[in-house]
Amino acid sequence: MKRLNILPILLMLFAFLSVGCSSAEKEEVDSGKIIIGHVTDSHSWHILDYKTADGEEHPVAINLPIILIDDGHLEVFSSKRFHHGHAVYQGKKHTYALVGGGLEKEEIVCVEEVLQGAAADSETQQLHIGDKNYALVTDAEGNAVKPVDISITKTAAAIMIAVALLLVIVLVTAKQYKKRAGQAPHGMQSLIELLVLHVRDGIVEPILGHHTNRFLPYLLTLFFFIFFCNILGLIPIFPAGANITGNIAVTAILALITFLITNLKGNKHYWKDIFNTPGVPAWLKIFPLMPLVELVGVFTKPIVLMIRLFANMTAGHIVILGFVVIIFILSNSLGMAVGGAVSVVSVVFSVFISLLECLVAYIQAFVFTMLSALYISMAVEEPEPEK
Repeated sequence: MKRLNILPILLMLFAFLSVGCSSAEKEEVDSGKIIIGHVTDSHSWHILDYKTADGEEHPVAINLPIILIDDGHLEVFSSKRFHHGHAVYQGKKHTYALVGGGLEKEEIVCVEEVLQGAAADSETQQLHIGDKNYALVTDAEGNAVKPVDISITKTAAAIMIAVALLLVIVLVTAKQYKKRAGQAPHGMQSLIELLVLHVRDGIVEPILGHHTNRFLPYLLTLFFFIFFCNILGLIPIFPAGANITGNIAVTAILALITFLITNLKGNKHYWKDIFNTPGVPAWLKIFPLMPLVELVGVFTKPIVLMIRLFANMTAGHIVILGFVVIIFILSNSLGMAVGGAVSVVSVVFSVFISLLECLVAYIQAFVFTMLSALYISMAVEEPEPEK
């Protein structure tokens, strides 16, 4: 009981300390920029900011490699050259600038320096970067010239880290199985075996039946990758903290793989049911309303997979960040006392949503795997024998 009584006191102390530290110098809090900046992708991995004695703010970040293809020229350099958007990089063909971030998509554009105080063309956007003015380089149609960006972004780096950690866990578990052959599972074995059996016996086998072993490797990989990435996204400390499955490009690729497997492995019966749906009046087949509806369904299934995972994981991160940001907004606008009082509620709700997100991390991996297995089963099922 004594330990339980200490917990609310610690939460209140943490909340008041955080508000006190943040309110020493009242600054306008751009909540939208803070929240969206944390859930979107970027060319550097921002960790924290600190201020020196003279009040100058310094970001601490891991600089990721920039890889560009510009008119056949390969440009490779560190994102450090951009100084978080406050400097440009002179390449072989163009000068490159990092624009956007916050509420806008972060991207690399080609720019050219213009004289200080020079009047800008009404159709040309001017950028003030560092202590100089730059204008966007445009093509004949007036569109901004952008190089092909194949850089290793925060999401890409986080995927590499997640895959590496997942491989280590799986390989260590496999090594334990060899050492402890014939013995009861121990340590990491127990957890991994529990999840593997859950996916096989609770998801795949009831849906795919005798096709289980054929598609089990893919569905196991799918479940573990999504679940592991979801969990890593909830840990705010590097090398975790990246919103991998909250990136629609990632969920789109996962859905595309399921789409390809479903339709490439689909048998004659699957395609026959799409273009010659049984039990449908002939005039609907001639029109052809039902075949069109079925064909549209082939493409909407992976879209549903993509959006569901992306929306659920992104929404959870936004809600948690919203509870945290509101502390600083109220502290700056209404005073530290109000901010401190609200911070207790915000911290409690943030902890609650974080715990709920742990459940959502599993549920989304479960649902994505289950629906993938269901779509595949519909494509490979055999027709019922005629009586």
